[in-house]
Amino acid sequence: MSRGRPPQSDPLWGDSLPEEPAQHKPAVPESTSHEPAGHELSGHEPPDWALPSWDAVPAEPGSAPLATAKPLVAATPTPGPATPLAPAAPPVGRLLAAESSLRILGVSEVTRAIRDAVRAEPALREVWVEGEVGRVTVSSAGHAYFTLKDERSQLACVFFRDNRVASPFEPRTGLRLVVQGRIDVFEAQGVYQLYVVSVQPAGFGDLALRFEGLKAKLAAEGLFDSDRKRPLPGRPAVIGVATSATGAVWHDICHVISRRWPLARVVLSPCQVQGDGAAPSVVAALDRLARWGEQCRATGHPDDAPAVVILARGGGSLEDLWSFNDERVVRAVVRHPVPVVCGVGHEVDVTLADFAADVRAPTPSAAAELVVPDRAELAGGLRELERRARSLALRAVAGSRAELVAEGRALDRLRPAAQLAQARERAGYLLDRATRAVQGALAQRRDQDWRLAERLRPLADARLALARGGLERNFASLSALGPQATLDRGYAVVRRRSDARIVRGPDEAPAGQRLIVQVARGEFAVTADGDTRDAAGGDRGGSRSRPERGGSAAKQRSAESMPAADPGETGTAGPTGGA
Repeated sequence: MSRGRPPQSDPLWGDSLPEEPAQHKPAVPESTSHEPAGHELSGHEPPDWALPSWDAVPAEPGSAPLATAKPLVAATPTPGPATPLAPAAPPVGRLLAAESSLRILGVSEVTRAIRDAVRAEPALREVWVEGEVGRVTVSSAGHAYFTLKDERSQLACVFFRDNRVASPFEPRTGLRLVVQGRIDVFEAQGVYQLYVVSVQPAGFGDLALRFEGLKAKLAAEGLFDSDRKRPLPGRPAVIGVATSATGAVWHDICHVISRRWPLARVVLSPCQVQGDGAAPSVVAALDRLARWGEQCRATGHPDDAPAVVILARGGGSLEDLWSFNDERVVRAVVRHPVPVVCGVGHEVDVTLADFAADVRAPTPSAAAELVVPDRAELAGGLRELERRARSLALRAVAGSRAELVAEGRALDRLRPAAQLAQARERAGYLLDRATRAVQGALAQRRDQDWRLAERLRPLADARLALARGGLERNFASLSALGPQATLDRGYAVVRRRSDARIVRGPDEAPAGQRLIVQVARGEFAVTADGDTRDAAGGDRGGSRSRPERGGSAAKQRSAESMPAADPGETGTAGPTGGA
């Protein structure tokens, strides 16, 4: 096997295959669908109704298949023996007068009578209607509401969320569809509607009926169950590809992988993708990849085994892609030991292999993009993807037509399906109203908060101004009572130079004691002499202060740099000059 630059491609030629002739794509006949002019499908973006890989409804044992082989045309009642009508209901309402037989009915009574008459008609319990889709509306609950119309009339349709999830097609404005469902009356609005069960594009022939029949059979076996789907590996080292070796699909896959994740190595298992022997060739190609993976793991080289397999083919008509609807191919995809990504055809092409694959891609190039990460995205940070799939199996009430007619109106009135359908529609309507109400309440609350914030701003400014004024008044009061104010009035503080203790009496400053006198604008040093005076001014022969020699009396400090004395410990020597 080659070990060249990435993506490394290794052809796996397990079986001898004759060289395929150049595939000639037959001319595609003009579409019979009634899509509006100018409506074309993009070559890169799948249409909204394209089938996702997980879109399959599992069937339970004993339940009716989801898709049956019915003619895809508008159903018309078949002439037959007249159905016996139910016995006339007793008179309802009230008489207009005693002598008159005219009865006045309430609106609910008339609506209920019409509903009972519609439900009692067997031809309306399951109808197939073909028409062009008008306006489509999807509620927040997931239910779709649309109209089917023709040249003369239109019919309101309701497509519940569970049935939408299980359907491979979505109604889109301008498409011509064939829908299956039942006719019933929605009493709250007094309108009759078609409650849709399944949707199919119009214009399919026998191949479409065979497709639906085989799909129902395989779905009943659980081959399309979403629980069986396996997640794709995040960064596969080896990727297996089952496709034609001579087509452009193989080159497209290699180009995409080399651009997005060049570290991956590609192993090709060539097969025939069109013609009578295409289905066995596809099965053999998948089996070769499975055997190659087992051989690598058995020989102690699990890193060389493919971690994911791509089953791919270019676009074509329904006949060209029919080999991928073969039951053998579907079972080969299901039993493959590693996840399989199916990228067959273009966005509008749907095959049974897409249902069976672990992941369905709209095109082969898209399949290559799905199996490998984008190196640019990984450089900026990995994004975690979540995929959820929900499907609900439909159960049909078994019973004979004779029993339904005999039970008549009583059983229809008690049938849970009709009541549940109206309850679900009413719940969707109430959910829409609740959503709008919550959004309005949030907007009102935001406006109220904004108004309160505007009112709070001037109040806060006023409170701050008031508090600032009080603080300034308190500061002025404290400044008037501080020691600095006393010094400014001419008093002084005398300290001993040796220990910086404040002198409070003459006995604390004996003769010769060196002192420091602090005044309002500085301090100077003095020396006490022996002359002392008492508090009354008498001379007691104690010490007196005199300035020190050598210019020490001129030594002063600024009042700003001198720490203020504690008012409790301040020893004032009277006005300056009397120390």
